[in-house]
Amino acid sequence: MLQRQVSQQAVSSAEAEQLVRLQYDQCKLVLDAEDFVDLNIRELVSTKNNRLRVKNNGRSAYAKKIVPYYTSESRDFLLAHGNCIEAMPEFNFKFDMIFADPPYFLSNGGISFQSGKVVCVDKGDWDKSITPKEINDFNMQWLSLCRDKLKENGTIWVSGTYHNIFSVANCLTSLGYKILNVITWQKTNPPINISCRFFTYSTEFIIWARKNPKIPHKFNYKLMKQLNDDKQMTDVWRLPAIGRWEKSQGKHPTQKPLSLLTRIILASSEPGDWIFDPFSGSSTTGIAANLIERRFAGIEQEKEFCIMSKDRREEINSADFRKFLINHIVDLKNKVNVSVPSEVNEQVIDYYSPIPFE
Repeated sequence: MLQRQVSQQAVSSAEAEQLVRLQYDQCKLVLDAEDFVDLNIRELVSTKNNRLRVKNNGRSAYAKKIVPYYTSESRDFLLAHGNCIEAMPEFNFKFDMIFADPPYFLSNGGISFQSGKVVCVDKGDWDKSITPKEINDFNMQWLSLCRDKLKENGTIWVSGTYHNIFSVANCLTSLGYKILNVITWQKTNPPINISCRFFTYSTEFIIWARKNPKIPHKFNYKLMKQLNDDKQMTDVWRLPAIGRWEKSQGKHPTQKPLSLLTRIILASSEPGDWIFDPFSGSSTTGIAANLIERRFAGIEQEKEFCIMSKDRREEINSADFRKFLINHIVDLKNKVNVSVPSEVNEQVIDYYSPIPFE
């Protein structure tokens, strides 16, 4: 029970906890060690020696802050192993841009056609079908946490299909984001429709929204126009799905193509900016970011994909392999006013500069 009660409207207990955290951070709420007795939540009060105080069934303990699974030598690629909803409250950092490819919850025993074979579409326990209410609660929870991690002029991109994108849009609006565009990604090489009972699925949607409706966001309009033969770029992007050349270290079942992530990052960030991905997967977001001189932090809960991400990042330490990737990415191979280093950034590392997860 609480010795002092604080009322807060929320759609779930997790969101209520996040709102209390936010009010505490903004000094609108004062808590002390007597506020919690038997609540199984993280206490917001005492931080000491890089540790968070935790109350668990009335007992105090100390838990380490989030620790990166992998950090590149140049500290421009950080990956943490864990559940993003549990991990995000454990570090304080503001990002310039977020890309998120959350679960679509489509793993229900269906089939598809890939590389000439009929295959099961089940991707893992993390993608098992759940109820619409559970999907909405989940989206509200992680989007609320992400909003707290954005700079005031920051933007977020969220990919999805009709199965989850409407829930995402409603949650974004409810949480105070301003939706800027809904990009339709038209795949130039979609899998065939084996049932022949409806139109072939060839698109996915990516919502672009900014954190604060009243604060201007970054948009590299001129660059996007140059990349589109000096015509305004529309919200329909014709880009290929993932190619074999992107699977050198294996394949994540929902891996997005580098061409897609590169365009997203080029459109809404500057060199040196920090990009965050809470559902990192095989870290395509991070590879794209590093190829164009942005910095990256991600969270991934599956160990096998953390290993794959590390291997992919170390692979681009090779100047030859970076050149190979660049020559396959639609917006980079022509190098139209895009800063593309031929090798890993070797600038002097400032170890006193704050980075995510510290």
